[in-house]
Amino acid sequence: MITKRIIPCLDVKNGRVVKGVNFEGLSDVSSPVELAAYYSRAGADELVFYDITASAEGRELFTDILCEVASKIFIPLTVGGGINTIEDFDRVLKCGADKVSVNSGAIKRPALIEEAAKKYGDQCVVLSVDAKRVDGQFRVFGRGGRDDTGMDAIEWIKRGVGMGAGEIVLNSIDTDGVKNGFDIEMLEAVCNVVDVPVIASGGAGCIEHFTELFNALPKVDAGLAASIFHFGEVKIEELKRELSAKGITMRL
Repeated sequence: MITKRIIPCLDVKNGRVVKGVNFEGLSDVSSPVELAAYYSRAGADELVFYDITASAEGRELFTDILCEVASKIFIPLTVGGGINTIEDFDRVLKCGADKVSVNSGAIKRPALIEEAAKKYGDQCVVLSVDAKRVDGQFRVFGRGGRDDTGMDAIEWIKRGVGMGAGEIVLNSIDTDGVKNGFDIEMLEAVCNVVDVPVIASGGAGCIEHFTELFNALPKVDAGLAASIFHFGEVKIEELKRELSAKGITMRL
């Protein structure tokens, strides 16, 4: 069985890590640099850094903080927020990112996925999708969950992979920050149509939710979470030991 990954997520706004519920009501958590260094030491398999207001504010991602984060960690780093051009990819990779996450920029100009995959390789391009149920359909939302694009999330993900996205992060807005478990139904719909790694995001509240995720959906490669790690409700070392004890392959 493929080794499963545990990935903490830093949602960064104005240079600070923040967390909300259903993408709203953001509260201050910590310094991204300190938190990143802590997770690197604590056994996280990778780290995700999102500048969550870059797209909505129509600006470039804060590279000074990103460079500092990258210099403090020894695990793969995925970075997103305000990625609209190949130049944005280049800038973020030069800051120390291993992979670049596109969301709103790809919605506006899907060719960005193909261009980036050709230049940097599929493994570098992560398609992050914020999805929510609307009238019985999984719908894609842009600009940090603010805009209903009207696009079907499953079709958009299939298209993105076809253009070269090497990994999918599925953020369920319905379960984000609610801590009642991952969105198994939405994740299963994605796993059924793609053959690239799928990262589950949104809804983790306890260790059991990760066990449930990997047992229900063996095709899911990683579980991503924020607040339960930030606030110490679940410790990464404990989580990985527990999952390993239940027969889920982990890097310990």
